[in-house]
Amino acid sequence: MTLGTILLIVLILLLIGAIPSWPHSRSWGYAPSGVLGLVLLVVIVLLLLGRI
Repeated sequence: MTLGTILLIVLILLLIGAIPSWPHSRSWGYAPSGVLGLVLLVVIVLLLLGRI
């Protein structure tokens, strides 16, 4: 497995974990998952361009 694939898998797991479903994180809104989604999008674009 390449570094890009491992990074992509870790980011997907972080994105799933950032969904505000716990009582203490409901007031956070969608900011954590939005930021991780943006990072995931950048990594996917870099993978498609062959930069990673």
